[in-house]
Amino acid sequence: MDDPYHNNVNQQMTEGGEYTYTQDGGGQDGYPYQTDYPQQDEDAASDATEGADEDDQMYEGEYQGIPHPDEIKEARRAARLEAKRKARLAAQQQEEEEEESLPEQYETIMEDCGHGRFQWTLFFVLGLALMADGVDGFVVGFVMPSAEKDMCISNADKGLLGLLVYVSMMVGALVWGGLCDKMGRRKCLIYVLTIDLVFSFLSCFAQGYGFFLFLRFCSGFGIGGSIPIVYTYFTEFLQMDKRGEHLSWLCMFWMLGGLYASFTAWGIIPHYGWGFAIGTQFQIHSWRLFMFVCLFPALAALIGVVFMPESPRFLLENARHDEAWMILRQVHDTNWKAKGEPERVFTVTNIKTPQTQEDEFIEIQSETGTAFQRWTVRKMTMLQQVMANVMSLSAPELRLQGLFLVIVWFCMAFSYHGLGVWFPDMIKYMQYEEYESKVRVFHRERVERFHFNFSLVNQVHREGEYIHDKFANIEIKSVKFEDSLFENCYFEDIKSTNTFFENCTIKNTVFYNTDLWQEKFKNCRMENTTFLHPKKGCHLNFQEENDIVIYLVSFLGSLAVLPGNIISALFMDKIGRIRIIGGSMLGSSACTFLLLLSFSQGAVICWQCLFYAVSVAAWNGLEVISVELYPSSKRGTAFGILNGICKFAAIIASFIFAAFIGITKIIPIFLAFVALVCGGLVALKLPETREKILS
Repeated sequence: MDDPYHNNVNQQMTEGGEYTYTQDGGGQDGYPYQTDYPQQDEDAASDATEGADEDDQMYEGEYQGIPHPDEIKEARRAARLEAKRKARLAAQQQEEEEEESLPEQYETIMEDCGHGRFQWTLFFVLGLALMADGVDGFVVGFVMPSAEKDMCISNADKGLLGLLVYVSMMVGALVWGGLCDKMGRRKCLIYVLTIDLVFSFLSCFAQGYGFFLFLRFCSGFGIGGSIPIVYTYFTEFLQMDKRGEHLSWLCMFWMLGGLYASFTAWGIIPHYGWGFAIGTQFQIHSWRLFMFVCLFPALAALIGVVFMPESPRFLLENARHDEAWMILRQVHDTNWKAKGEPERVFTVTNIKTPQTQEDEFIEIQSETGTAFQRWTVRKMTMLQQVMANVMSLSAPELRLQGLFLVIVWFCMAFSYHGLGVWFPDMIKYMQYEEYESKVRVFHRERVERFHFNFSLVNQVHREGEYIHDKFANIEIKSVKFEDSLFENCYFEDIKSTNTFFENCTIKNTVFYNTDLWQEKFKNCRMENTTFLHPKKGCHLNFQEENDIVIYLVSFLGSLAVLPGNIISALFMDKIGRIRIIGGSMLGSSACTFLLLLSFSQGAVICWQCLFYAVSVAAWNGLEVISVELYPSSKRGTAFGILNGICKFAAIIASFIFAAFIGITKIIPIFLAFVALVCGGLVALKLPETREKILS
């Protein structure tokens, strides 16, 4: 640059954006005024600055056009900041390019591996795990009538078992869904099935109701996590054009679980002789044997999962490149050997992994901490990571679609599970009404010196007198004695069900080897009455507690979803997930109006099957889209939360719908209709994912 003062100063800019100044014959620092002018005393001052304040002194170099040293420092600092900013932007751009390329490359690899023997093997193994979840959903409802009598459960505690099972499944879905994104799909599924097997097996032998509740809660906590893990696990082994169809086929195993539970309950529970006893305190009745048989799907699934590999997509997300490569080669070789092309070689040599921040595990050194302390720190750190993953679901790009999914899941679960409770309870109520309509009423009858050697069924006796009568070797079922007198009577070997004595007077009467005990007598006055060898406690009545109609309803309801499963699987990839979900929910809402025509048990069963057949397609579409919308690092967490919301909606619906049994049909039907319409309309706002590469 030309120097107007002819000081021969050269100004140059380096590559980093910094300015340097040199002068011919100048000093080492490049400033000529320090070398070419004589050195002055410290207190000396020029005539131009004499008499001026120190703050107002002017830098002499300004006369020569030379920048101040502070300006040079600021320029250098600004140049360094600008260079760092450009470097960060370049790194972020490179990271985004690599992250974008991983899903595309993974999709290409899965297409090269093909769809064959490996996926079908995994399909059946994971299907058994899903079947185990379906079985657990039916077990409690089938064993409840027998368990209530066998363990003397009071009316106040009857609903506690069903409530706790759903709560435990809800908690299990939330916990295991989050953990499978950090620990791995395969490992968490093994834990889930093991917990379910151990505690379900122990519950088969629990004699006390409190212990039985605890064991079933733990079992539900385990199996509750199976659905989020199974769908997440299987999705990551499927290529894009196979996902919708094969995930829909996988949903059929939940139906098979319902069929298995209904069929085995029908064949085992009513057979009293299939149980055994060890002493007088340890009783194993047939309903416990049924619970044991229900363990088989979970056991088979656990054995199969042990031989399955971890999801390669999960391994890549956690920078475990070599393990993922080996598993992908195994998938490739297994499929092409089964297709008769063993010569095909897995040509992938390098798989890009996302440049994510490494997990910040804090490890205590072995010499400064105990093994328990190190274990505690690791688990607490993992818990923090899971919570951070949950909070990341509220990110702007995921917030709106997540809200829509929550609404659709809640509406679908509320109507489906609410009506699932309403159908069998409505059938029971109709049976009760029909039974009550046939009751025989006896008023002020007087029976003296008579031997009752025949059963008394569905009768009401008011203000009767029974003098010197004998009741021996008979069954008294649904009989009520009101304001009656029993004098000098003899009861022997009596088996009673739903039988009570209210405001009766009992004089000089003997009860020998009967189950008529304190809870059977309400406000009764007893004079010189003797109870010999009473059958205390609760006793099973398998004819009463095992109505064939209830098993038939569950069996037909499970079987009815087969056509809907097949149709949704065939058309999921053709017409899209959104149309399947919206159309199924709106169609199901129309089916609810037919329930107003349910004037008989047969009509209720018919409309139940129709509702299940139409609504199952929405379930399949929801489960498919839920795993496709979220990235791999959050897929299990998001699905676990959605499934937990499903269980929460089921709990609310079971209480609301059951409360209107015998009161009105309009309110439950209206609630189900509104929920389905709202959910179906919101579902139409979800993004279509049938051509979406897993992110």
